[in-house]
Amino acid sequence: MSMRVLQVDIVVPVRNEERDLAPSVRRLVSYLRAGFPFTARVTIADNGSTDGTWAIADRLARELDEVRAVRMAEPGRGRALRAIWSQSDAEVLAYMDVDLSTDLNALLPLVAPLLSGHSDLAIGTRLARGSRVIRGPKRELISRCYNMLLHACMGARFSDAQCGFKAIRREQARALLPLTCDTGWFFDTELLVLAERAGLRIHEIPVDWIDDLDSRVDIVATALADMRGMARLGSSLARGSVKVPRLRRSSLPGARPAPELPLQIASFTVVGIASTIAYVLLYLLLRGVMSAQVANVLSLLVTAVANTAANRRLTFGISGRQHAARRQVKGLIAVGIGLALTSGALAVLHSPSRGLEVAVLIAANLVATVIRFVLYRTWVFGKSQAYRGEPIERDHLRSEAFDPHPPAAQGAQGVHAEPGPAPAVRA
Repeated sequence: MSMRVLQVDIVVPVRNEERDLAPSVRRLVSYLRAGFPFTARVTIADNGSTDGTWAIADRLARELDEVRAVRMAEPGRGRALRAIWSQSDAEVLAYMDVDLSTDLNALLPLVAPLLSGHSDLAIGTRLARGSRVIRGPKRELISRCYNMLLHACMGARFSDAQCGFKAIRREQARALLPLTCDTGWFFDTELLVLAERAGLRIHEIPVDWIDDLDSRVDIVATALADMRGMARLGSSLARGSVKVPRLRRSSLPGARPAPELPLQIASFTVVGIASTIAYVLLYLLLRGVMSAQVANVLSLLVTAVANTAANRRLTFGISGRQHAARRQVKGLIAVGIGLALTSGALAVLHSPSRGLEVAVLIAANLVATVIRFVLYRTWVFGKSQAYRGEPIERDHLRSEAFDPHPPAAQGAQGVHAEPGPAPAVRA
């Protein structure tokens, strides 16, 4: 068979998966042969299996032209992906979980924008409108809480860090992989955060996803490891020990990077202090002519509109009129929490002095301010783009048009790779 340019390398990390490996790989290869328009290879990455997984992987590599098998002695999905992606000769490097929980029809929309050069990294998302997901409430809750923490603490803007269905262009992977440290499940999140810091375009694909009821992933242990990974990565970025290169810069006139978390906190604090002062002065002015509850509501509403507008422009770096009204409405909903806290605080007071009344309101507002900052980052302005300005620079939840028959590949032939000395490879 003549050699062609390898466009997509699909890595399937496995560890002790002797039951699911063969049927899943055969199903994947059948999908590729049925009309996948790019040259593709399936790389089985056995990382530390102690059962019959490697024997099955070796047999599949011998039987199927599109498949090669790589054996690594040490376990760790992140370790396996970093090692194989670092050496792959494909234009686009992808991976998916062996249980094929994600519908394979999402593979083409995942890799096409990367091959066209439109985007740099693509992820499947189970948490976006248009996704169809079947899984238990426990996993759903943990996943949503984890991604909310990423948005609030790491400034992340991608919607789903943990879906086992991702792809990245080779040149971007070569630049970012040396900066990653995690060898396990946090590798995905680490790579995504670094990609955003590097200014890369992240393309999101709503997927159909069915939970694997026989999954042997320890949810609690994985969650704890992810939290440790967030703390390590956040600390490294804050100290500057990880230097992330700027791999893509916006070509839009006047576009500028979104402020980093410390600058956002500082700006939000300044805006919050100004808003609190305005709130107190307005409350004292209105309190002389109306009840405490009515004065509190009116003061909060007036200062909330100004606060949201100021944070939109100064804290989150968003200009222009697009979505301004929608964000104001969301901002008012977020302020509703402050209203509930302050109204509740007033309700428990019985004939207080004016000084105590104001002190309690300030304390309640401080608590509400912290909650509002998290909501601003995760919801109100959480979908804002990495580069501000119009049109939108990033490509969230939208498929890119592409030529289904590029000149370099008119079929779905597999490409063999020469086996290297280490790790063990069967192609």
